[in-house]
Amino acid sequence: MPTTLGTPTVSAILFFFLIVGLTLAVTWWAARRTRSTKEFYAAGRSIGALQNGLALAGDYMSAASFLGIAGLVALKGYDGMIYATGWLVGWPALMFLIAEPLRNLGKYTFADVVAFRLRQTPVRIASAIGGILTVLLYTIAQMVGAGNLIKLMFGIPYEAAVVLVGAVMLAYVLFGGMIATTWVQIIKAVLLLCGVTLLTLLVLAQFHWSPGNLYSEVATTLGQEALEPGGLVSNPVDAISLGLALMFGLLGLPHILMRFYTVPDARTARTSVLYATGFIGYFYVIIPIVGYGASLLVGRELITAIDKGGNMAAPLLAESLGGTPFLGFIAAVAFATILAVVAGLTLAGASALSHDIYVSVIKKGHASEGEQVAVARASTVAFGLLAVLLGMLFKGQNVAFMVGLAFAVACSASFPSLLLSIVWRRFTTAGAVSSILTGAFLSVFLIVLSPTIWVDVLGNAEALFPLKNPAIVSMTAAFLVAIAVSLLRREPRAEAMFEDEKLRTYLGIGAE
Repeated sequence: MPTTLGTPTVSAILFFFLIVGLTLAVTWWAARRTRSTKEFYAAGRSIGALQNGLALAGDYMSAASFLGIAGLVALKGYDGMIYATGWLVGWPALMFLIAEPLRNLGKYTFADVVAFRLRQTPVRIASAIGGILTVLLYTIAQMVGAGNLIKLMFGIPYEAAVVLVGAVMLAYVLFGGMIATTWVQIIKAVLLLCGVTLLTLLVLAQFHWSPGNLYSEVATTLGQEALEPGGLVSNPVDAISLGLALMFGLLGLPHILMRFYTVPDARTARTSVLYATGFIGYFYVIIPIVGYGASLLVGRELITAIDKGGNMAAPLLAESLGGTPFLGFIAAVAFATILAVVAGLTLAGASALSHDIYVSVIKKGHASEGEQVAVARASTVAFGLLAVLLGMLFKGQNVAFMVGLAFAVACSASFPSLLLSIVWRRFTTAGAVSSILTGAFLSVFLIVLSPTIWVDVLGNAEALFPLKNPAIVSMTAAFLVAIAVSLLRREPRAEAMFEDEKLRTYLGIGAE
């Protein structure tokens, strides 16, 4: 199948500028309403349940979900669906365990919750380190996807494409803050759901509207192994470790947790998770059809020839079924997807630097509104430049796979301390700091020693750590360290404040 990917087309350029123009118009509108830190970080706590549900879905349905899962299913078969399933099943846990306490206890970041009854300075420094590591790993995947996409849409070098993405994303966050980011997420979620639905319908139309016919054709053309486990993860322990990372990583993602501060109360927070789960569940049910459709109708050879990570499977399928105009639309939607997610990630990274480190640790909570917003914007620029550099460094990796690693860091660094601070009276400051730093550094260290980096990137013959995803080791270690260190020495003030924390957690008394 001949493809126009890699050469600029009129339709691709038109859709690209239409979507970027629309989102920049939203940013201009939001910038006029962003004056205070509450508006910059939390959209003035004015977002409704349906709006926040769509924005949560928009934040979560990233380049990894769309480009990455479609590519993994197209090239690796059944195992690509582990990512779709794992990323979905964390949502009920988020709704029942975290959403309400997070909204009632926090202000702008998840460190507000962990530090609520513990000593502020050490907890905030550790939380910022864990949060920034998670956000950076997640951002790399988005930048890689965006660079490949723009390179192929406009025929420009990958490095220039990454710089272009960084520039547009910085415009969103610097000027519009959380208000702009929220509305960009909503627009992008609607466009993505519509685009993927249309793509799925066009695939099913080729197989007499029957998923059964599609899977029969997969078994006939690609072999039965394409419908069976083992294409990507052959070790059962690796599969469990990946599943744990995908499920519990959600509960430690700073850019997702930030969204609960944009709603007026805990009930709205819970309802927005319900909406988000519906949108995301629908998306993950249909995205494997796109992946298998790409492997049959486009072919694995062409997909890997265009991009060895398989990230361009969905755009190639769109071109095959709907011609160049549909390719232009899908590519532009994928670009909007990446921009919106990177904007949310950048805001989360900037808030960790400015709110947790500068305002809470350096200034001890005494900083003017103007000073806080200025530091937040400076942090945004620093984080954006780092994201661009890392995007260039990790060129050619599969984006879903890389986000899986970010989830391993999130479930190890953030989730154990967040959960224990809410449910366990004996949890101490030393336990929280030890848990966060153990989870963050152990997960990153094991990722470097795993086949992913040690063999595939650094070119060594054999990995020093056998698992591709370290969550089963690093998350367990973070929980054990948290419990052991907390039991070594009691913290009477933290225990005394536990009852106050419970009142605020479940009744919302004193919530901002």
